[in-house]
Amino acid sequence: MNSSHSTIIKLYAFSFLQMMLFPMAIITLFWKDHIGLSLTQILLLQGILSVVMVLMEYPSGYISDRIGYRVSLSLAALVGMIGWAIYTVAATFTHVMVAEILLGISLAFISGSDSALLYETLKQHGAEQEYARHQGRMSGYAQGGEALGAIFAGALYAYAPLLPFILQIGVWFLALLLTRSMIEPPREIAPHAGHLAEAVRTARYAFVENKPLRYTIVLNSFLGLASFYPVWLIQPYMQHAGVPLTWFGPVWSGANLTVAFFSLTSHRVSSLFGDRFMVILFLALIGVGYVGLGTVGGMGGFLFYYLLTTMRGLRGPMMLTITQKECPSANRAGILSLQSLCFRLLFVCTGPLVGMLADRIGIRGAFLYLLLGFVIVLPPLAWLFFRSIPQEKVRDVTV
Repeated sequence: MNSSHSTIIKLYAFSFLQMMLFPMAIITLFWKDHIGLSLTQILLLQGILSVVMVLMEYPSGYISDRIGYRVSLSLAALVGMIGWAIYTVAATFTHVMVAEILLGISLAFISGSDSALLYETLKQHGAEQEYARHQGRMSGYAQGGEALGAIFAGALYAYAPLLPFILQIGVWFLALLLTRSMIEPPREIAPHAGHLAEAVRTARYAFVENKPLRYTIVLNSFLGLASFYPVWLIQPYMQHAGVPLTWFGPVWSGANLTVAFFSLTSHRVSSLFGDRFMVILFLALIGVGYVGLGTVGGMGGFLFYYLLTTMRGLRGPMMLTITQKECPSANRAGILSLQSLCFRLLFVCTGPLVGMLADRIGIRGAFLYLLLGFVIVLPPLAWLFFRSIPQEKVRDVTV
């Protein structure tokens, strides 16, 4: 049990390091001022990154199930180091594109592998019921790392534009040392019947044979979209609302700390009230958040964004717990990657349309149209989800 406890602590630390992204708060400035990219090129980069992650999402999970979760995380850390290292010598769009492709591959190999390793580590000792608590802590540490990186990013960039990227290489080197020292528990490996056949079998299980898993993945993907669109819209929204630029870093950090806090409390709230209540709460937070962002102007309007980050924090550990319970050990990372793939495909297909809508009618108007879309889509998905999961009783809070 000591080795398992050590691996869980290291997963906490890995989550913190993974999201302590010093360059992210200033990356657009770096692209424009240091590399000389236009806004069109910057948006093209985001499209390329999304496509890479869509293409790599399921293959990376499938490979992780075969080579091991620890090895997959180590590979992700190594590729991430190379990607950030390219930024220190980047001078053209092509250089930045190569770096972003490598970082996308790195993120794809992390997706599902860290959660699968956590669940299998707990399962080894019959402690699966503690998964939501530990997953919440991982999410909390991740958001804490992102908040810390955002606070210092501006000062580092002002001192030396390349310093955030140099530090990021060191962060991923520490992450590599962590993953190399993790211990992966023995688990069932699915019989090899051909890569394509196995991939099709896993997808069929997730989306056809297992109804609770199917509706959990779809609902979770749309809930994720509801909290993800504002990530790209909130900064121009604050700019149009007259929020001082000096507030942007603290506001970004505050959003991540909100996610961190509610990720840590998610298992307590869901244990007390149950999954059905939680989903209804998610819908309410989305509704009020989007109404506020769409109708309230001025400097305080962006505070409604925090309702959506609250939903994001509560949602992650709870919905992942439901997904994990329905996953066979042999294909756990693959199914988790399918869930991420579903979300990313939805974003790739709808994200550019949301951007065009915001350009045409304004950001506040776009929030109201998004609210209408979620009002149409989410209640039926929630109803299907409720029908697929067993009736639950109120449970005691796990300490």
